[in-house]
Amino acid sequence: MVIRSLIVNIDVADLEAGIAFYETGLGFKLRRRLFDGRVAEMTSPAGTVFLIEQAPGSPAVPGTTIARDYASHWTPVHLDIAVDDLDAAVARAEAAGARPSGAGAAQAFGRIAPMRDPFGHGFCLIEFSDRGYDAVALA
Repeated sequence: MVIRSLIVNIDVADLEAGIAFYETGLGFKLRRRLFDGRVAEMTSPAGTVFLIEQAPGSPAVPGTTIARDYASHWTPVHLDIAVDDLDAAVARAEAAGARPSGAGAAQAFGRIAPMRDPFGHGFCLIEFSDRGYDAVALA
């Protein structure tokens, strides 16, 4: 098996609101719309995400009773977005509708601010120190 790329899909209740947040709050750009306009391909210098419009309450996992819920929620998968200026990035994200999901903190690798997008999805903004993750590497 050869991996060609990593595809990140993010469900949103309102595609236009999702596009607005990811553009205004995080600096992504709308590249194109797909699948009859229900999916937005959003690009950034670091990578691409696809916003997929899915109604609240719709089935999240086929064959289960799990329904989509856009209240603040926890998931074991989230985005970490590396930025040059953490304070400016937090202010920009909050102005576009993001909310803090915990206190920001200084770490050996830099500073981190845990956030939630307007759809409840967690993400972290990280400003790396000069050493970045090398400061916490075991080997």
